[in-house]
Parts: sequence; structure tokens; C-alpha cells
Amino acid sequence: MPVLNLCVMSVVDFIVVLVTAKDRAEAEKISQALLEKKLIACANIVSPVMSCFLWQGKIDQAEEYLLVMKSRMDLFAELLQQVKLLHSYEVPEVLALPIALGSTDYLAWMQSVLKA
Repeated sequence: MPVLNLCVMSVVDFIVVLVTAKDRAEAEKISQALLEKKLIACANIVSPVMSCFLWQGKIDQAEEYLLVMKSRMDLFAELLQQVKLLHSYEVPEVLALPIALGSTDYLAWMQSVLKA
């Protein structure tokens, strides 16, 4: 049976941040800016996704691009500020989910590339 290389660093240290964008260009612009500022270690752009939501009292839907970004909890406030500056939406989706467990090697790499 293979041994899993898991890390049990603080449960709240590392996060996955979800952001939806209106198109690929906006998703790339946001991810590039956050990478340059070392606020994220990695971004995956999932495209397209269909979002269904309530907006201004009506059910709406839109084809969007989903950013799945890896970061640390202590960087979230700055990350959120940057997304709001770069995003075209009045109320952008910016959600952070804690990473409960992960590969020791991957989490160490994240730590090494993120802003100190």
C-alpha cells in the first residue's frame, strides 16, 4: 500500500479562492496580476461554466470563467482588494475555502512562492 505524503500544517493556513469572471481575458488579467504580486501560487481557469443566480430580484444566468486559485489565509484581504480593483462586476464572487489536507510537497511549494 503506497504511503501518502500529506501535510497537516494549520488547517487555516492555505486556502482555495474561487472567483468567476465575465470572459477568459478578464480571468487571465486577474490571475496574472495576483501571480505578479505573489498573492496566489497557482490559478486554474475553468471554462466555460454556467452560473445561475439571483440578481436584482430576478433569476438570471450567465456563461462565466471560473478561477480556482491557491493562496494563504493571511493574504486574502489583499487578494480581495486586488480582485475588486480588476473585476468588471459590481459584486464579484470571491470565496475562500480552507484546505484541510494536502501534499507536503505541494504546500511547501506554495509557501515558497507566495508573498512572505
